Amino acid sequence: MAEETPESSGTSLLHNSAATASKPRHFLKDVVFHGKFQLLNSLAPEENTQCQHGLYFQDGERRVDYILTYHIKKPSSSRSNRQSSRFTDNAFTRSLRRGTARLGRPPPPQPRVVPEVASQDHSMDYHEDDKRYRREEFEGNLRDMGLELEKDEDTKTPGVGFVKIHAPWHVLCREAEFMKLKMPTKKVYEVKQCSGVGAKINTLVNKATEPLHPNVEENRAQNVKHLSYAFSREKQHLFDLSDRDSFFDSKTRASIVFEVLKRTKCTKAKYSMGITSLLGSGVYTAAYPLHDGDVDGENVEPNDRKLLYEEWASYSVFYKYQPIGLVRKYFGEKIGLYFAWLGLYTQMLIPASLVGVIVFLYGCATVDNNIPSMEICHPRNNITMCPLCDRACNYWKLKEACGTARASHLFDNPATVFFSIFMALWAAMFMEHWKRRQMRLNYEWDLTGFEEEEEELKDHPRAEYELCVMQKSLKKEHKTQKPTEIAEEPTNKWKQTVQSAMAGLKLTEKEKLTCRDRLPAYMTNIVMMLLMIGVTFAIVFGVILYRISITAALHMSNNPTTRSNVRLMVKTTAAIINLVVILILDEVYGAVARWLTVLEVPKTDKSFEERLIFKTFILKFVNAFTPIIYIAFFRGRLVGRPGSYLYVFESYRMEECAHGGCLMELCIQLSITMLGKQLIQNNLFEIGIPKLKKLIRYIKSKRRTFQEEEREKKLQRYETDHFLEPFAGLTPEYMEMIIQFGFVTLFVASFPLAPLFALLNNIIEIRLDAKKFVAELRRPVAARAKDIGIWYNLLRGVAKVAVIINAFVISFTSDFIPRLVYQYMYSPDGSMHGFVNHTMSYFNVSDFQDGKEPMDPHHLGYQVEMCRYKDYREPPWSNTPYVVSKEFWAVLAARLAFVIVFQNVVMLMSDIVDWLIPDIPKDISLQIHKEKILMVELFMKEEQGKMQFIDSMTPCDGKERNNHAPVARSRSIPHTYSHTHANNF
Repeated sequence: MAEETPESSGTSLLHNSAATASKPRHFLKDVVFHGKFQLLNSLAPEENTQCQHGLYFQDGERRVDYILTYHIKKPSSSRSNRQSSRFTDNAFTRSLRRGTARLGRPPPPQPRVVPEVASQDHSMDYHEDDKRYRREEFEGNLRDMGLELEKDEDTKTPGVGFVKIHAPWHVLCREAEFMKLKMPTKKVYEVKQCSGVGAKINTLVNKATEPLHPNVEENRAQNVKHLSYAFSREKQHLFDLSDRDSFFDSKTRASIVFEVLKRTKCTKAKYSMGITSLLGSGVYTAAYPLHDGDVDGENVEPNDRKLLYEEWASYSVFYKYQPIGLVRKYFGEKIGLYFAWLGLYTQMLIPASLVGVIVFLYGCATVDNNIPSMEICHPRNNITMCPLCDRACNYWKLKEACGTARASHLFDNPATVFFSIFMALWAAMFMEHWKRRQMRLNYEWDLTGFEEEEEELKDHPRAEYELCVMQKSLKKEHKTQKPTEIAEEPTNKWKQTVQSAMAGLKLTEKEKLTCRDRLPAYMTNIVMMLLMIGVTFAIVFGVILYRISITAALHMSNNPTTRSNVRLMVKTTAAIINLVVILILDEVYGAVARWLTVLEVPKTDKSFEERLIFKTFILKFVNAFTPIIYIAFFRGRLVGRPGSYLYVFESYRMEECAHGGCLMELCIQLSITMLGKQLIQNNLFEIGIPKLKKLIRYIKSKRRTFQEEEREKKLQRYETDHFLEPFAGLTPEYMEMIIQFGFVTLFVASFPLAPLFALLNNIIEIRLDAKKFVAELRRPVAARAKDIGIWYNLLRGVAKVAVIINAFVISFTSDFIPRLVYQYMYSPDGSMHGFVNHTMSYFNVSDFQDGKEPMDPHHLGYQVEMCRYKDYREPPWSNTPYVVSKEFWAVLAARLAFVIVFQNVVMLMSDIVDWLIPDIPKDISLQIHKEKILMVELFMKEEQGKMQFIDSMTPCDGKERNNHAPVARSRSIPHTYSHTHANNF
């Protein structure tokens, strides 16, 4: 006897469905269960390794393109009930029901529970039945769309069922045409290479950088390129369809299935539900495409994922370029653009880091020759300074600030002005370079004809939006109904539900959410955003009070070492407190921004993402930079003077800057915040949290290491991917880089080493993100994009603001302008000698307010009559004592003039850079033009071929026939021609 194949078994079972329909129910159950048992035995995993890995259906031929998972309730009844539940969900039973329906016979009775009956038993059972009913309807609709499904509930993952989805060839072609996917045609043309000196330079550069290129075929420069065209079923003869299995790669197949999933709805429930609603309501627990295979282990077949893990996600290849072509091939254009942008940003940080290090070394080399710091540190310096706080602080000598003055010179020197100008031009060049790189990628990835407006038209409304529109429609319907209509048939709840849902569906097509509907959400957004910003300001104010109170407390210490290092201790601890608060509020603000965006109910996913990005950026930007802005522009400005200080709550005196200025404190705050965010939030959290989650899952499983390893070996591909973390979008990745870009550009005048630390962080960040995407996250659905979207506008905004902020930092925070004013207006010999004395005013200690003078006035060993403080004020013996002097107004005018000149000059230079560098590289522009010409020639040749075919089929005799026949033939023959060519492939 010939061995029965699975196909023949399933087919014979379906052919006999009409005969078995009249048999008793238990007989039908036994037949179907026996057929299922034969099918599983005939396709055992040992006989088909591809099926064993979970990448194919049970037949070992149809590839799994997408996975839906759902929760399986643990059975608590007898074994017969378990078999009955399996029978209900069995694919063969559904096939039998369809077969009997085609023959005109009633389908076998279904064990469906009526809602009234279910409510009498247990609410959980009713909910599970309702979910199962919705799953059946949704999966039936998917089959009607042409997709092929296969269920697997007998897995090694308890409580989870899997629905494997396969898109056959005709569905792929239909959806590819609908999505206007550009696919490579048979036409191949030669890519024009540089000639002359440019070619020689490119050859030398390629040879020099050969060790830096990854060992990936997609990353090598190609001399030829396939002409691409939007896929069309009528023009299949233009494409190379010799290998249909590889024509649509796994990334494209998954995106096509996802497009079908988004369009498919459940309409028999109370509300119309799509895949997003089904996931949100728990009908399905997850939906994801599969990875191509394993990344490590014995006998692992070569695949793109393994290649990415070895050539991209490994720390041992940190010095190599990224295989962006392979990243795009595996993850799609949107993720490929992110890593291309991150790679270019990291490359551009190299020259910025070198210049920053040179500026810092210049400060180190000239610190001993800096005249102001030499005057402060001179041992004969007997300048007595006024107390830094009331009562607890004593008089002190200016030479005690020697260390602070020398350290301030490292970051406050003439080279920092040059570095600020350089970084402004660097930001402009980076933006222009990225636009050119983006256009080159658009050409290489066949996105030149892709318009996001077309994608927006196809962007389906979000499930939450549809639900709100449905609720609005039903409210209108209930208001328009008469009371008699509402009271009609009160017992038939199911009929009322269906009628209301169908009426709601009709109204939904006309209804939409207006600004009036969203007004409460908009008001909530404004109030909550202002409240969150107010919380940030309140915390910064709290840290100010901490610094003031701790400074006074430490000055009262009996330990001389503590008293001598008060400023350093207070600055460092306050910066650490700010860092901890920033890290905590970042998580809180991220959740608040998402909640506020959900309240607005945006219509599309793109609108939701843009609104979420904007809110998150505002909150996180304010959170990260408010303490830094306070130190840079407000600290030491609202202090007052000895004898008339400004107080908070009548007891806390506002803090003032050290004699060397606030630039050193700004540098400390900036460095601790930047390094802390990068090390703790960006790297430690990204490494530690996934490891911690995996450890928690391992502890919950309560299995030994050996058992866990054995279990991992036996898991199917879709089961292994189920345990990976779901992809949460690129917003967190972009956001941390945008904030870092702010640290690099906004206050770079105070911290020239910021680009260096950003470069070191990004080298690790690229490989860390790569490993996360390849090995720790579920494979995201590929999304097409031709640019980085709203992030480019945010980058341009930060770069423009950076010019203004750096102008104010140089002018008002540093001593650059006062030094220039003194050297060219007040210095007797044109040098910096006497600058320190020029910037300090006199105060008569007898003018102290009662209770504000030092407790130990003889701390220095003598009676102090006059003390000095840093400010431009008239001396006490003047006719107008303690009034701001004319030097103050001269310095203020110079500062404002510098801000205006610096801002306009740098902006002008940035615009010149923007104008000089074209957005589209010349060679890419020529290649795009060449593609258009070749495309026209291709269609002209095709048209000529059609005409020749028509002429060959036209009979030569009969003038009247020749005059009239071509019209009909021109309409009918090309259709036959295209089908003939399509069938040949």
